[in-house]
Amino acid sequence: MKSKALAIYIHIPFCVKKCLYCDFLSAPATEETQKAYGRAVCQEIQNYKKSLLMKNLGVSEEQEEFIVTSVFLGGGTPSLICGEEIAAILNELRHKFHFSEDVEITIECNPGTVNEEKLNCYRKAGVNRLSFGLQSANNEELKKLGRIHTWEDFLESFSLARKLGFSNINIDLMSALPGQTEESYEQTLQKVLLLEPEHISAYSLIIEEGTPFYEKYSSGLGLPDEDAERMMYQRTKELLERKGYYRYEISNYAKIGYECRHNLCYWDGTDYIGFGLGASSMVNHIRYHNCRDLSSYMMQASNPEQLWEEITVLSLKEQMEEFMFLGLRCMRGISINGFEEKFGVTYHSIYGDVTKKMEKLHLIACKKNRIYLTEKGIDVSNYVLSEFLIE
Repeated sequence: MKSKALAIYIHIPFCVKKCLYCDFLSAPATEETQKAYGRAVCQEIQNYKKSLLMKNLGVSEEQEEFIVTSVFLGGGTPSLICGEEIAAILNELRHKFHFSEDVEITIECNPGTVNEEKLNCYRKAGVNRLSFGLQSANNEELKKLGRIHTWEDFLESFSLARKLGFSNINIDLMSALPGQTEESYEQTLQKVLLLEPEHISAYSLIIEEGTPFYEKYSSGLGLPDEDAERMMYQRTKELLERKGYYRYEISNYAKIGYECRHNLCYWDGTDYIGFGLGASSMVNHIRYHNCRDLSSYMMQASNPEQLWEEITVLSLKEQMEEFMFLGLRCMRGISINGFEEKFGVTYHSIYGDVTKKMEKLHLIACKKNRIYLTEKGIDVSNYVLSEFLIE
């Protein structure tokens, strides 16, 4: 029986309050509901069977064993629920799946929602990576985002995590915020760099339809203009690279050896299974997601196949497109040989014309069997990636 790498995502959909820009599947909930949800996730894990998924689609199941290389608990605010619930979920995963010896286990934490007891519980349960959603070191900017924490709250949480032995910490940052200037954003970067986290994710604010921010800022008024946003992006790269971080993906920077394994699993096309409300999965080129209604999820968690919605088997064309879309997000780009081995056709028979076009525009480059975005291409990455749709 051959082994196959697997990433697992656990969705915890609860938060103290919903941020003004957030369109994620999350909402406040009582402590009783949180505990019941934790039990439901454990039931879903206990009863998961890949064979049921394959049978439903009439697809033959390969004889292979999953080896879990990454677990990511996201939300919402996973650190809102008690540490024992997190430990129970991870324990259930270990009973159901085989973990690699160096498995990376990440939990997203909101500053102010962790304490010594929780962090110690995480460590005992095997969590070895924390991801703090700071967003900004400017309290006025945090207030405009609807965040519940201050810079001081973050410092307290980060310092406590270091004190208790966490040596792999990510900090999430956002740019192009309401009222933000290039100067205030650089101050955030400088403050964060003094803490020397192992990883920094730096994203521009996206105004999502259906959020309070969409009603207020969809016209763009009140937000930094495109030139300011571009300068913030360029300044991020300059300052972080100077301090020993390298950009390994469009919006992610790490010290050598601290790249987020879970992110790399997604971009490399590794199979992943999502447990929890609305969580998405991709197994053997089959994509699906769980239902998004909390009551329905809690009732059906012991019968996971009843949760699955929009089950789709990706066509060969869709698999090729995803190989390019995801691979080109990484600075190392895609391997031509890897493409040809995976799909059994020559790369240039599928993407020769678009590759020549993008090279002439200096948006992608080809070197040593790899194709990757140039600096110019990164600035217009959405356009470049859209060109790799197969007609």
